Amino acid sequence: MAASLIYLDYAATSPLCEEAAAALRPYLEPGVGEGFLDANANSLHNPGRTAFRALEDARACIARAIGARPDEVIFTSCSSEADNAAIYGLAHGAEEARHLLASKRRPQVIVSAMEHDAVLLPAKRLEHEGFRVDILPVDRNGFVSCEALRALMTEDCVLVSIQWASGEVGTVQPVAQLAAVAHEGGALFHTDATQALGKLELNMKAAGVDAASFSGHKVGGPKGVGFLFLRVRTPFKPLILGGGQESGRRSGTQNVSGAVATAAAVEAACVMQQAESARLMALRDDLYRALSAFPAIHPTAEVPAGSADFLPNVVNVHVDGFEGPTLVLRLAAKGICVSGGSACSSASLEPSRVLTAMGIGKDSALGELRVSMGRYTQPADIDAFLAACSEVIGG
Repeated sequence: MAASLIYLDYAATSPLCEEAAAALRPYLEPGVGEGFLDANANSLHNPGRTAFRALEDARACIARAIGARPDEVIFTSCSSEADNAAIYGLAHGAEEARHLLASKRRPQVIVSAMEHDAVLLPAKRLEHEGFRVDILPVDRNGFVSCEALRALMTEDCVLVSIQWASGEVGTVQPVAQLAAVAHEGGALFHTDATQALGKLELNMKAAGVDAASFSGHKVGGPKGVGFLFLRVRTPFKPLILGGGQESGRRSGTQNVSGAVATAAAVEAACVMQQAESARLMALRDDLYRALSAFPAIHPTAEVPAGSADFLPNVVNVHVDGFEGPTLVLRLAAKGICVSGGSACSSASLEPSRVLTAMGIGKDSALGELRVSMGRYTQPADIDAFLAACSEVIGG
């Protein structure tokens, strides 16, 4: 990476890591020969069987990393697809098992106000199919509570979906406790764990979730590969139909090379997770302290130093007198890559839906700035960012 570029937008995507690049390299040989590894994993000839074994090895590697069984890992194209598949598949699978729509009752689906649009929009579509969708509110720091979830659930609740960690403000939810509340009420529990992967210690069995969505490119894998954890025997109706790949749960020819590279990235990220999280948390805390010294800059959430209740790599502030996109462009002109909130909606002229849900006023929310760090972030990058802030914002 060029020395003049300071990349601090890891929550949007991370650079390809060495382990993923090494795993991917053998698949880039052109033509057919000894190096032809990327065959269709569903074919019965030798290259197909070689691809199948590589795909299953990748599946087993990911399963070990997240505390799951290999047959509980479904490869997808991204975490957005995994989210869509989970919301549709679990809601319809659970509803069908309980015959609520057939009995003229509206099955309830609950999602939190912090969710990515890949969860909120499929949930919205379920409303047009007869489901009732309720939004679970959050407090000033972005947290949901078990008590609020319990109070919102009805006897017809079939699915609860609550993000494990916010890539925008860093809030980490008490997923195991929330899943237990959902199960007490007879509902399935899904979590979007995209931003938690590689930053938090994850174990699907211990967490008790029924489904979780992930994306490889957030931890140094290639784009275009995600995966869905689906607990064995969980009611599920597939979103994508076709050739019946992924044991009938997600049709479409699998991206073998992408899966192999993603598994290498996931394994590396999980091995390094504890040490990297401690290193990044120290940078996070130093950065919050430094930014708070600017009169115009205000932390979006109250993040105590050393707090594990927030992601170790995300810093979110709002800046008086500026709009987020303007700040992003001015910093970009100085070689600093940050975002004005979630990369999926940072071009919007409307205030962040997440910040609004947290009770932050429109003017403040419009000045949102997110810094997100990762494996290749060094203290010198933070120093360069702070120097650029002094020039752009003023001390």
